[in-house]
Amino acid sequence: MAAPLEVIVSSDSGSQLWNSTVFDLHSGSSLLSYRGGNSSARGLTVLGGQYLLSAQQGKNFINVWEIQRKDQLQQKIVCPGVVTCLTASPNGLFLAAAVAEAIYLWEVSTGKLLCVLSRHYQDVTCVKFTDDSSHFVSAGKDNLALVWSLSSVIQLDLSHTPEPRHVLSRHSLPITDLHCGLMGAQARFATASLDQTVKVWELSSGELLLSVLFDVEIMSVTFDPCEYFLFCGGSDGNIFQVSLCSQSLSRDRSFQSDNNGNQVFKGHRNMVTCLSVSMDGTLLLSGSHDETVRLWDIQSKQSIRCLTHKGLVTNAVIMAAPANMFLPDSRPAVPLPRFSRHLHASEGDSGELGDVCVRLGLYTQEEEETYLQKAERLNSLMNAVTDKSVFGDGENTKVRVAELEEEVQTLKKVNKDLFDFSSQLLTKPT
Repeated sequence: MAAPLEVIVSSDSGSQLWNSTVFDLHSGSSLLSYRGGNSSARGLTVLGGQYLLSAQQGKNFINVWEIQRKDQLQQKIVCPGVVTCLTASPNGLFLAAAVAEAIYLWEVSTGKLLCVLSRHYQDVTCVKFTDDSSHFVSAGKDNLALVWSLSSVIQLDLSHTPEPRHVLSRHSLPITDLHCGLMGAQARFATASLDQTVKVWELSSGELLLSVLFDVEIMSVTFDPCEYFLFCGGSDGNIFQVSLCSQSLSRDRSFQSDNNGNQVFKGHRNMVTCLSVSMDGTLLLSGSHDETVRLWDIQSKQSIRCLTHKGLVTNAVIMAAPANMFLPDSRPAVPLPRFSRHLHASEGDSGELGDVCVRLGLYTQEEEETYLQKAERLNSLMNAVTDKSVFGDGENTKVRVAELEEEVQTLKKVNKDLFDFSSQLLTKPT
């Protein structure tokens, strides 16, 4: 059987046999189960298509599996406290985790802790990156949504505390979920709250574009890929579909089911905590505290599949299947380092003594001299010898010239070997 293009990944709070499970999107059959612990809500993420990461429920560590090795934990990332939410940047370069009101940001390639952001006043409930990894948005129980520019956050000068690009304070009760759309820094994102509203924002300006009022608290929110519709999971088990193509010019509106795209999905018996839409925009996935994950046909509003779990559903998402997920003999292209718990890594913590970590854009670095440049410089020195102005006359000059000629030949050989090796890699058939 060919590997599926999209899969469902879900987890619950009650299973004793596995942490998370992978299902086929169209048949509903179970494909993989990752063993070890339980994932907390919004605590499951895939890192660079190579690793599955899970924030352990009620504990201060993150479980890590190689994406194709479901039975063996790769490592555990120890954190300063219980992780309330977890996310990885789409480009696989950064990992962000919230512990209480602080956000910890790691550089994946080195495992170094780049910064700790403490701009929230109460626990952070959700963190999401934009699709181009240039920004991330955090939201919490302090009713605030903060937009962060990644380039301004990853700075070497720790004496200057990074500030968010926008501080959005239009919610009156804790924010329960957020979702970032496409288009990178020009994206729109939505926030859901216990104040019974969902708000849509423009990321670049921080402008409030739309506020929809419901009759119940909203626990989850997502867009379809084309952003025609907004899907909102209620505390009563209903899922509300809001048309974003309405002719209404009002920024504030109340939800009303009608024939213009505003509809209700009925089937769950408890609050809906997870929502996700397939890449083609035809299927909606929902996870609920009624211990089920449901797959819906968006056009007909009918539940076409129900996946029963052993406890409250904490994560449920439709995602593109990573290339290595169904190849048991494959290995990650890059090994995962140990992750530091402190901003200034000390001996015995992540990393070796003497490691150097360079941040882009902080200062201009001189380019390292290439082999060819070094050979040309040595050749110019040899030519200068004929003027008898560098080393002087006599036997010493002849010896030095011979040494330089030998070094030039060595460098040329090394350069040729590098060229041949690179050519072989580029022309090797796949």
